[in-house]
Amino acid sequence: MSDELIQISEGVLVQPRQYWDQADTLQAILNNISDGVMTYDSDFKITSFNQAAEEITGYTSAEAVGRSCKEIFRCSSCDTSCGLYTTMHTRVPERDCEVRLERKNGDVRIARISTAILKDSSGQVTGTVVTFRDISELMSMKKELYGRYQFHSIIGKSHKMQEIFALIEDVGESDATVLVLGESGTGKELIARAIHHQSRRSQFPFVKVNCSALAETLLESELFGHVKGAFTGAYRDKIGRFELAQQGSIFLDEIGDISPNIQLKLLRVLQEREVERVGDSKVINVDVRIIAATNRNLRQLVDEGKFREDLFYRLNVIPLSIPPLKDRKEDIPLLLDHFISQFNEQTEKNIAGITKEALNILMDYHWPGNIRQLENAIEHAFVKSHGKSLEPASLPVEILTTSKHYQAFQPEAKDERETIIASLQQAGWNKAKASRELGIDRVTLWRKMKKYNISAP
Repeated sequence: MSDELIQISEGVLVQPRQYWDQADTLQAILNNISDGVMTYDSDFKITSFNQAAEEITGYTSAEAVGRSCKEIFRCSSCDTSCGLYTTMHTRVPERDCEVRLERKNGDVRIARISTAILKDSSGQVTGTVVTFRDISELMSMKKELYGRYQFHSIIGKSHKMQEIFALIEDVGESDATVLVLGESGTGKELIARAIHHQSRRSQFPFVKVNCSALAETLLESELFGHVKGAFTGAYRDKIGRFELAQQGSIFLDEIGDISPNIQLKLLRVLQEREVERVGDSKVINVDVRIIAATNRNLRQLVDEGKFREDLFYRLNVIPLSIPPLKDRKEDIPLLLDHFISQFNEQTEKNIAGITKEALNILMDYHWPGNIRQLENAIEHAFVKSHGKSLEPASLPVEILTTSKHYQAFQPEAKDERETIIASLQQAGWNKAKASRELGIDRVTLWRKMKKYNISAP
């Protein structure tokens, strides 16, 4: 074997030439290491198995040696996606990959593994060494801690978010109308769903209506329903969303955008708890809890005569304001953990986390698009990342260029103009494709092209 030192555990290095032939000495060393250590030959057959490996897997050395890795480890990423396979075929060591393994008794454990190549004295690869550590208890503690900061899929440890969690618990016990206020992308729908699931109505429907997505006539039909022949195209009776939400909750998103006519009809629902389908005079009683949301200032709209004051007071029984992400930046690391886990599952990647430099950039950013923008940024980073951690280079250019860390960690992009030109050239000057690569929308790309006087050749 070569004289190159091999790290078999944290702070423990061995020199194969010196120790490998001294089997008793080597085994004594390996058995006094808290990490599991296994070696494999080129056919993925286990050639050695230390005492910690026995304790972690439940197999004895005699049971393991000579069998395949797959038989013993029964790992969640066996075959082509495992670190051992990757190291054997690329000759590149893997460090700190998290995997799920199944013990001999069937218990599932979470382990963190690292791999390295073994070579003989002539430099030929003879096998692989794998070290692994059972981190199940650590992950359990992390999950328990994480659970304290998660409430019905809403994540936040900041004081403001903890206050919102407490308020949701309080309002869940009543049927009072709730008005959720907050900028776009702050998670108003998640708040509404949490209120519904916290209430006695949780076993009944939660119905969402985006009030800004439909024209007035379509919205009226959507909310209250219509009868056959009520208008051109009404070929059959239709049940409205209020009826569909019977005994449950209805979420009226973007309530600040509804017309005066819809405002009047909605006021009647709130006062009388009854609706009439379009084209019909029959009164239908409804038993629903109303949760409304808006990113607009309803009080200002009332003062401007654009929103009914009586409706405003009917909706504003319990106002609940969600802070923008820029005012709760201490929640960003928690949100990052959540999105990294989410996209690992969706993409079948194994991203372990985010580098300190990339985290600093995200913490510095002002997040005008709030949590939705953060989620999109991490999805963009997953597409561009090919390592084990998300790095500055994988983040959207729009975020990088506003950060004081940008020049330090993106030296190949001298300025924003050059980066945009490079992306456009790579995309064949297809603006839609270039904007996706840059992590910005087409309008933003067009604005920046105009700003920097960039035009297609």
